Amino acid sequence: MSYQVIARKYRPQRFADVVGQEHVTTTLGNAIASGRIAHAYLFAGPRGTGKTTIARIFAKCLNATDGPAVDFPDDDERCLEITEGRSMDVLEIDGASNRGIDQIRELRDTVNYAPAAARFKVYIIDEVHMLTKEAFNALLKTLEEPPSHVKFMFATTEPEQVLATILSRCQRFDLRRIPAALIVEHIASIAKKEKVKIDDAALHAIARGADGGMRDAESTLDQLISFCGDSIAEGDVLSMFGLAARGQLLELAEFVLKGEEEAALRQFNELAAGGKELRRLVADLLDHFRNLLVYNVSGGDVSLMEITESEKEALAAQSELADAAALGRILEVLTDCEIRLRDAASKKILVEVSLLKAVQAAGAMSLDDVLDKLQELRGGSAPATTTAPAKKPAAKVQSEPVKQITVASPPSSAPDAGSIQSLWPELIREASDIQPFAAGYLDEAHPVSLQDNQLTIGFAEEFEDERELADNPKFQKTLQLAMEKLGHPGMEVRIVQADRPDGWTGTPTPIEPPAGQEIAAPAPPPKAPEGPIDMDEFKNDPLIRKALEVFKGQIVDVRS
Repeated sequence: MSYQVIARKYRPQRFADVVGQEHVTTTLGNAIASGRIAHAYLFAGPRGTGKTTIARIFAKCLNATDGPAVDFPDDDERCLEITEGRSMDVLEIDGASNRGIDQIRELRDTVNYAPAAARFKVYIIDEVHMLTKEAFNALLKTLEEPPSHVKFMFATTEPEQVLATILSRCQRFDLRRIPAALIVEHIASIAKKEKVKIDDAALHAIARGADGGMRDAESTLDQLISFCGDSIAEGDVLSMFGLAARGQLLELAEFVLKGEEEAALRQFNELAAGGKELRRLVADLLDHFRNLLVYNVSGGDVSLMEITESEKEALAAQSELADAAALGRILEVLTDCEIRLRDAASKKILVEVSLLKAVQAAGAMSLDDVLDKLQELRGGSAPATTTAPAKKPAAKVQSEPVKQITVASPPSSAPDAGSIQSLWPELIREASDIQPFAAGYLDEAHPVSLQDNQLTIGFAEEFEDERELADNPKFQKTLQLAMEKLGHPGMEVRIVQADRPDGWTGTPTPIEPPAGQEIAAPAPPPKAPEGPIDMDEFKNDPLIRKALEVFKGQIVDVRS
């Protein structure tokens, strides 16, 4: 007898043998037991997860001698015919090579003939998404109302390419990528039957390289046995797949998190020199940082990940090196790298640059953190003298000195609804103490009402852009805290479009100060220059250039 590859030799022969697709096999088994058997089924999922295998097993269940039945004898003649591919009533068609309208018309003509020997005539069409639109349309009527003795079973890796009119006529089952733990268990059992010694690290490497496909894992084992004989180690698997050892991967990730650029580049160059497949390396790094992010966010819940015990220890240690925000930035860099690798002329240079960006992303501060740090440098708590920042000018202007005038603090009792305008200056001051530059959000705003435990702030229609900028959860929280300091706890804040009241100038109303106390108040905001902005002068302004350098930004738009 000629040699039979492992993927065929150990192909599941009944639903109980299928690994990792219980949600499909259980449903089909219940349908058979209850007699609720549809006329058309679609099995969708990644390659090597069991789509055609399940369709073939389903056909055996339907045509078993004493069926339809989930449990049938191993020596049942009808089932053996289907297993060996010699049944005249179970026809397997390759959609890629029989995709034209002529082939489908021929199929449509043959469905009317009764089965030769079995109970049902079953058509299994693999890669059904390859059929042409004309072929699909030719199949529609037959698929919707086939003869009672006909069953259709479709398999595809790309269900989104199947016409909606076809999908609506089928019962759809989506097969999942098989978890690594189940692949490890199944490959270990096959190796035992084949009398092959294979260590745990090698099994996990096979599962990692198979990426959820059992057929790929079985084919890899077959190839490894030919290459290594009856003893397989992790290094054999890594060299075949071009994978990095798990220890090397964890070490590279740690260098990124610690900001050790030189060490990260040295580790990467060592892996690249060893022939590691770069796209696979980036994918493995993405998978690790994703696990690390989930570990951080979930508080160490490892049930959400497919990892080994050694990886659990590494995640616990590395979770102390970065927060969720930093990990999110690293994932963005690596995701961009993975996308660009497909078309990159020099993949090695792209990955090197991306690793350096990932190191920088790990140590970068968010804009909110920068603002909080600025507030801390200003003194942390509300200063005795406060100057509300003026609106940021669109071009360089000469600022005016702060003038000393006397204004009073608000009464200690909570103001009523009618005093919202007199409360406005203090609201801006308190908000600015909590969030730096908060007053800048309110330059074009005006108070609308303070009633029913709700503060309403309005922007005129021409300031819709400013309203959208101010209407964000963080700034609303700032206003709530400011109102709480002013004697209005639990205040709801609404930011709406509303016309300015008559006579509103935007200038805070002066009120009497406490006895013997003077507070620095802001000078009137500088006016933007009239006429068009000189862009060269604006871009060469020292402050603008410094801001672009600090934030590594670029000027996108300038508005007067």
